[in-house]
Amino acid sequence: MKFKFTLILTLLFSLNSFSQESSNTIDNQFKTVYKNAESYLDFKIVPKKDYADIHNNVLDSFKKFNTELENKNTLINSQKSTIAVLEKEKKETNIKLTDVLKENTSFSIFGIQLSRGTYSFTLFAIIIALIVALGYFVFKFNNSNVLTVAAKDSLEDAENELNIYRKKALEREQKLRRQLQDEIIKNRSN
Repeated sequence: MKFKFTLILTLLFSLNSFSQESSNTIDNQFKTVYKNAESYLDFKIVPKKDYADIHNNVLDSFKKFNTELENKNTLINSQKSTIAVLEKEKKETNIKLTDVLKENTSFSIFGIQLSRGTYSFTLFAIIIALIVALGYFVFKFNNSNVLTVAAKDSLEDAENELNIYRKKALEREQKLRRQLQDEIIKNRSN
């Protein structure tokens, strides 16, 4: 009789544990089996069916966790490989970016790489040197032009004076010739 009572009690608890199996955790299942187990001295007597059910549930949970662990490890490994590929692409992109920035911030003139600052400084130095040279040559031209105009004016004045001197000399010569002619005529007539 005691055996029948224990069997009925075990079946009821087993059915109870089956109905709660989907919502209970493994920990709750162990607690339920422990609470429902019969005691003998200091020992707990667990029915084989309850033990087998918990054993199957634990194995299923381990399988599930192992599958999830494998899936997550696969995911982690794929993410690591993706990260490695992206890191490599990042390095290549940074190298290309550095090259493009160098190209944008420098010029190649006559095979010499010059930065923008050096190029600008050199260009402005050349422009300033050309402006200074132009100013010097304009000054020299104006100075020479002034001297040339003054020389032309002096030449013109000299030519005018020469022409005046020639006219006076010609008049004097003519006057002297007339006087000489008059004297010759006077001397002949005398």
